[in-house]
Amino acid sequence: MSQVQRMSRLMAKTLRDDPADAETLSHKLLVRAGYVRRTSAGLWSWLPLGKKVLDNISRVVREEMDAIGAQEVLLPALLPKEPYEASGRWDEYGDLLFRLKDRKGGDYLLGPTHEEIFTLVVKDQCTSYKDLPVMLYQIQTKYRDEARPRSGVLRGREFQMKDSYSFDTTDEGLAESYALHRAAYQKIFARLGLDYRIVSAISGAMGGSASEEFLAPAAAGEDTFVDCPNGDYAANTEAVTFALAPVDGAAHGALEELDTPDTPTIETLAAFLGVPASATLKNLLVKVDGEITAVGVPGDREVDLGKLGEHLAPAVVELVTAEDFEGRPELVRGYVGPQGLKVRYIADPRVAPGTAWVTGANKADTHARNVVCGRDFEVDDYLDVVVVEEGDPCPVCGAGLKLGRAIEIGHIFQLGRKYADTFQLDVLGQQGKPVRVTMGSYGIGVSRAVAALAEQTADEQGLCWPREIAPADVHVVAAGKALQTELAVDVAEQLAAAGLRVLVDERAGVSPGVKFTDAELIGVPQILVAGRRSAEGVLELKDRRTGEREELTVAEAIERLKATVTA
Repeated sequence: MSQVQRMSRLMAKTLRDDPADAETLSHKLLVRAGYVRRTSAGLWSWLPLGKKVLDNISRVVREEMDAIGAQEVLLPALLPKEPYEASGRWDEYGDLLFRLKDRKGGDYLLGPTHEEIFTLVVKDQCTSYKDLPVMLYQIQTKYRDEARPRSGVLRGREFQMKDSYSFDTTDEGLAESYALHRAAYQKIFARLGLDYRIVSAISGAMGGSASEEFLAPAAAGEDTFVDCPNGDYAANTEAVTFALAPVDGAAHGALEELDTPDTPTIETLAAFLGVPASATLKNLLVKVDGEITAVGVPGDREVDLGKLGEHLAPAVVELVTAEDFEGRPELVRGYVGPQGLKVRYIADPRVAPGTAWVTGANKADTHARNVVCGRDFEVDDYLDVVVVEEGDPCPVCGAGLKLGRAIEIGHIFQLGRKYADTFQLDVLGQQGKPVRVTMGSYGIGVSRAVAALAEQTADEQGLCWPREIAPADVHVVAAGKALQTELAVDVAEQLAAAGLRVLVDERAGVSPGVKFTDAELIGVPQILVAGRRSAEGVLELKDRRTGEREELTVAEAIERLKATVTA
């Protein structure tokens, strides 16, 4: 028998107006409907209704993780410095890491993710190939010192996350563990009622050979992804690839230097020469771990610094400053060209061998044309580093790609042996020799999923939860008088006795209009109203999502709701 939640006793104060600092729909509605309250920047308190939704998502995640044979553990959130120093992430995380000292001066951190600690747990517990494969997971609070916490629980400094890790002795075993997690994630997000896309992603500082994100399309999303209209391809924009296609450069004339005064930008150069920006070669200077590096892209495209950083991780990428040009006469601001340049040269695949460009001549007020890649300059590394644009060709079929905004709700990695190498995670193999373990890492943003669902399912009236994760199955509303309140409470108790999760609004002194508004705002899937025909034993059942209404007797309403929940 379920317990009836009474609105008269529930700590859930609803608000008529949006919070002044709220920008996203989920931020506005979760606060207004009494699910969360702000404690500090990026820190949120989960009130009873919000905690129920959070717990329901956790329950779904647990059930599907258990179904693939993963075992739940709970590791500390307060972690020692040494494992993260050994992996390099004590420094790589930079300002994102919460660091603290104990009374003896020892260094600690609040865990942003737990690859290092899980690796050490398995090293302690597993010594033979017979102990593997093993998959472990936890649902725990994580911490990241975000510079600009925003969008409510979407980007906080403290958040709930499911992180799991697989440990195998072979690459084939890792691929199987990865496939199990991928399928489990599909079941989890389907049960939660999320619209999602699985997209290719960059592993970045996490390392590994394969990486995919699960994205929930939403206007409030901070990730941009591309989708092929033919369904052939989907990827985070940071992972979009462009095929390197060399061309015959023999027909191009000799390199020719041009007098181009006061043309330090692509726009001024293109206007001066009367050529399209796409015919020019833009050379952006950055520092990679302090070493000046040039990045070449077509003049009509921009360098995606985030994408560049992911490709080069864990190296630190930053733009050069005026001081970096001092003592470097070969670097002429606004007139840099790749020919004769004595620095590492990275180029986008569009700068293919055989292509000719108008670019800087490494002299003030001077450019050069017919600068041919492979003849006049060489590319040290090809990386996809341009900002992706709507209409860029699909790498599979060539159709124009579509851009969309989304919330990252899950990420899965084939880590390989990065952390096993760091901590020498070996087990005794079948041949009696040590075997290095290979790992996978798999995350789901549990608290972020609450916001993603709110973004995708809310309407003009308020939240509109899928039944699986809603705080109740039915919201019973007493529309006014004593008779209606008595009937509402009686029906609520009968529904609870039948196993339904029930929220009943029997508040005295609150107008029917306010109760109806709150019911719409709170977003329970079914609203049952004891209204004007209560004396006849007739109730009104409303589907929160469709708005469909139907008058039913008490017995009919109870049977209908029992059948709906069972289905």
